[in-house]
Amino acid sequence: MTTAAASPAGESYCDHTSVGVLVSGPQGLLLFERATPPAGLAPVAGHIDQHGSPQQAARNEVAEEVGLAVTHLHPLLTQWRPNRCRRTPTSTVGHQWWIFQAEVCGDLRPSAEEVRAPRWVHPAQLQHAALRTVDYAAGHLTRTEFEHRPGLEPVWCHFLHALQLITLPPSAIDRIDTVL
Repeated sequence: MTTAAASPAGESYCDHTSVGVLVSGPQGLLLFERATPPAGLAPVAGHIDQHGSPQQAARNEVAEEVGLAVTHLHPLLTQWRPNRCRRTPTSTVGHQWWIFQAEVCGDLRPSAEEVRAPRWVHPAQLQHAALRTVDYAAGHLTRTEFEHRPGLEPVWCHFLHALQLITLPPSAIDRIDTVL
């Protein structure tokens, strides 16, 4: 994890820029539970901070979070999302996201500090995780229930829907936006 700008009190500030990296293989899409907030299943992601470029941040985050080396990056989308993170915002809450598909090599070596329960998720399982997030956003699950058995991290529902990896009605996407 790259060090963020910090206040004299040790508070980390958000740079409002993030990358997300989809790593897929024959077994499905690599997802894991975040070891730190926000709760949810998610692919590799992180702030750009001092990584330099979105591409370098994507490469570094894959290495830091799951121990794989990126051999090639394919840009998929760039988009602003009003999602919160655990850092203190310096302005409007949210992040400019760069989402990539990565080709990787090496052995999966997840970071104990950032990753819990890494797994390869098939499309039907991905859709099921998205529907669990819809249930959480609709108030059918408490925060504790969602944290104990998470669905997709809310910000990822929008991206994965835009990339046609999950299917949700517009009303569900709008509802999920309320829990970002």
